[in-house]
Amino acid sequence: MEFYFQIVLLAFLCFENGIFTTTSRSDQVLSIIPETEADVEIVKNLARENQTALWHPDSFHHIKPHTDVHMYFNISSVESVKALLSTNGIKHSVLVEDVQELIEVQTKNISTDPRSSTGSFYEQYHPLEEIYSWINRTTQWRPDLVQTILIGSTFEKHPLYVLKLSGKGTGPKKAMWMDCGIHAREWISPAFCIWFIQYHLQFYELNPSVANTLDNMDIYVLPVMNPDGYSFTWNEDRMWRKNRAKYDGTFCIGTDLNRNFDANWCTEGASANPCDSTHCGPFPESELETKAVAQFLRRNKHTIKLYISIHSYSQMLLFPYSYTMNKAENHEKLNYVAYLATTQMRRHHKTNFVYGPGAKTIYLAPGGSDDWAYDLGIPYSYTFELRDKGRYGFLLPPSMIKPACLEVLTAIQTITSYVIDNAK
Repeated sequence: MEFYFQIVLLAFLCFENGIFTTTSRSDQVLSIIPETEADVEIVKNLARENQTALWHPDSFHHIKPHTDVHMYFNISSVESVKALLSTNGIKHSVLVEDVQELIEVQTKNISTDPRSSTGSFYEQYHPLEEIYSWINRTTQWRPDLVQTILIGSTFEKHPLYVLKLSGKGTGPKKAMWMDCGIHAREWISPAFCIWFIQYHLQFYELNPSVANTLDNMDIYVLPVMNPDGYSFTWNEDRMWRKNRAKYDGTFCIGTDLNRNFDANWCTEGASANPCDSTHCGPFPESELETKAVAQFLRRNKHTIKLYISIHSYSQMLLFPYSYTMNKAENHEKLNYVAYLATTQMRRHHKTNFVYGPGAKTIYLAPGGSDDWAYDLGIPYSYTFELRDKGRYGFLLPPSMIKPACLEVLTAIQTITSYVIDNAK
């Protein structure tokens, strides 16, 4: 066994020093399927390299035999990695042929005017500064329906803005929380939050369903929960996942905000290693972003009946629990509402979403916001994993923003309608 890993190490040293010939013209994403435990160890070692970024699963700890692994490789190592996989008989294929081309498609020809008659602004991705400008313009446009609430700031001093949508209904209202962009590289997530807000403001007077929602439910939306990380993906590293907090005693940066909530914190499925992508942080709610959200939800827990977190990718609708295999107390209701939502997506948009408890549907993931919100007392808590299933992954083209938003909007309308009618 020791000899075997020496061979693997030798292979790493060879491609790191350029012994293999590189013919790729761009970074690539590979789909890799390890069949044996020996294969798994090789793929895990690849996932630990600096020139890689693990797309799926979210941690090398979750790599197992017969599971599809999606991994990003730098141009300098693509061919040598393929050679290593072929030499060891590990199945693999190219998932994304030209990463840079997709990044350019995501970032070019950005419209900065949301009043464009073509609607192109909402079918594009936008850097952080433009999202902040959009928030300002939107609150000026519809002050009767939306207000901005500053709930905190980040390590790099970016503000955390929540937009409160509220109709003209009188009397006590139930409330809903939605956050987007908790993981920096998931650009479709903030794009959805922007789309969601715009849709409700634009159609309040035109669509009775929208009016009924806002007249009976206050909706709090945090469009970018991880602005430091999101900005970093635009300017430095498109594949960055965590926030950008720095702590003494380590050169590694960032905490996974979705492992930092006080929900069975830092147990199996999270990492105490600051260098890992699923690093749980030094203690629960150690991160300014997590603490700001948690404090807001605590203050409003008596009115908030629905919690939704928007992620990508894999087309799933998940609910508690992710930190344990045990069922939530109202599991049957959570499951039924998820069934209704995914059925409506399939009926109206021909899109299939898998649904179920997080831990059983994918893998254990402690410290998540949805589990924490549920344990706080919010009875309906869901996480959406938006398009797609891996063809584009985190590099979903702008042409897919509209269909991705429309199908999940249908699902959320189904959920909110149920919660308005049934939540106590």
